[in-house]
Amino acid sequence: MDNNASGSGGKGGFGSLFGGSDYSNTELAGVPLTGMSPLSPYLNVDPRYLVQDTDEFILPTGASKTRGRFELAFFTIGGCCITGAAFGTVNGLRMGLKETREMGWTKPRNVQILNMVTRQGASWANTLGSVALLYSIFGVAIEKARGAEDDINTMAAGTLTGMLFKSTGGLKGVARGGLVGLAMSGAYALYGNWNHIRGGSSSSSLY
Repeated sequence: MDNNASGSGGKGGFGSLFGGSDYSNTELAGVPLTGMSPLSPYLNVDPRYLVQDTDEFILPTGASKTRGRFELAFFTIGGCCITGAAFGTVNGLRMGLKETREMGWTKPRNVQILNMVTRQGASWANTLGSVALLYSIFGVAIEKARGAEDDINTMAAGTLTGMLFKSTGGLKGVARGGLVGLAMSGAYALYGNWNHIRGGSSSSSLY
């Protein structure tokens, strides 16, 4: 009896020493521990303070939680270069096999196919990378000029990119490139806001 009493008293003494109340298994059973293993009942910590419902990041003063156009420009340019290189490689292989189908599987044919693959891969990577570079430059410039980030910047940057990319084809080429850039950037903006549009239409149909 004395030992049990002294043990319980020692337990209470340690709990009071660290300035908190003890938690039993019964009390911890009702505490949600999402993604965490059950804590020991001897820890003098309320597990409710360890569960975070939202992400916490240290951001500079005035910084946004989403990446801006300048940060996304590097990803856009690199992704377009890689995509162009992959597409050009496949296209070059197709063209090389088609142009050398009369030849046997000899070393000259392999060299010709390899040259076609590398030429087409570099050409498509350069083309898509240049388009992505122009689009990123126009997007960042328009965002800085307007002081806002919305779909107007996306469509304006796409239109200007198409016009400048086809500027060597005269007025018709400029107009055609601007229309293509406007259509592609408009489709991208529509895709990005599709869930918002569907949500607005479904909520309005309820009334």
